[in-house]
Amino acid sequence: MSTLRLGVNTLFYLPGEVGGSETYLRETLEALQRQPQPPDVVLFSNAENDRLLRAEFPRAEVVPTGVAATNRLARILAEQFQLPGLIRRARPDVLWSPGYTAPAWCACPQVVTVLDMQYKRFPQDVSWLAARAMDMLYPLAARRAVSVVAISEFAKSEAVHFLNIPPEKVSVTLLAADPSFGKKADAPPAAVRDAPYLLCVAHSYPHKNIPLLIRAFNRLTAQIPHRLVLVGKARLGEPEVLAALRDSPAGRVLRFPDVHFRDLKALYQAADWLIFPSLYEGFGLPVLEAMCAGTPVLTTREASIPEIGGDAVLYADGRDEAAFAEAIRTAIAMPAAEREQLIASARDRAATFTWAASAGQLLQILTEAAK
Repeated sequence: MSTLRLGVNTLFYLPGEVGGSETYLRETLEALQRQPQPPDVVLFSNAENDRLLRAEFPRAEVVPTGVAATNRLARILAEQFQLPGLIRRARPDVLWSPGYTAPAWCACPQVVTVLDMQYKRFPQDVSWLAARAMDMLYPLAARRAVSVVAISEFAKSEAVHFLNIPPEKVSVTLLAADPSFGKKADAPPAAVRDAPYLLCVAHSYPHKNIPLLIRAFNRLTAQIPHRLVLVGKARLGEPEVLAALRDSPAGRVLRFPDVHFRDLKALYQAADWLIFPSLYEGFGLPVLEAMCAGTPVLTTREASIPEIGGDAVLYADGRDEAAFAEAIRTAIAMPAAEREQLIASARDRAATFTWAASAGQLLQILTEAAK
């Protein structure tokens, strides 16, 4: 059997800026290289990620577009008009676009990944212009693709619903947590070492529901010794976050907008609980990362989250501030034996999600598409 020549469209990828989709791309590429018959990979890069891709994936061929992906219009134009010519010259057997969009014309079969349809459920997460571009480009990519990949059964149902594609065209490949989350980490940052804390890992998009979490936490500050530690960058929901923080007691809420992976592992492992109040996820990686790290999770039953957490996490109503506050208080007061049982169950469940399995399933989809 000849080796698959796989083209990968990374024009969407802005290092440090695209959240879970960055983790998905990088972990999948690494896991593809560890497959029994790894593909020969051709990465089509942008100006921001070119150097990083060359350093992290030295065995891959990197074809630069030179486009600055921070310029959304320039990226779209490059994807539609420059990328097809580069693909024709590079001659991959199949093109994988892991970031929703893909060229309308391509000299080889295409597979596209749809991580979620968040902007349809939470239009306040994106600008009007960005939403109109997505309305045009997402269905176009799904129609042109031989196969569409979703990262959960929920994400599949959303893709089928909003992109008007048949269910049989969509395959599900679940994500995973980096196994190193389960290995003993260094001490967390000094700022969090002197008191117990609750952790939330999420950028401040409206759907992440961080203002409700802050208000729920504010109700409890007189009853618990914990701080609330927020890890994530400012996004379109930041004004509401700042408004909620104005009622927080001084020093009780700490923010880390940008943390090194090493510190993130330490923050997970030293936290008493991960509190994840999100109202929409295509997968929900922080839930799985905490489960792997041995940190118990309190989250919501929204979107894909129950698919990931199963019965190994606690759930609360993310739309009811008082109920969510009470759920936090109850979680903190959980008896030690019960808490340890929950942690053990979560570790066992997290171990069933692996990047090797995810990449293996994707490689099978790509190989079939290339035929």
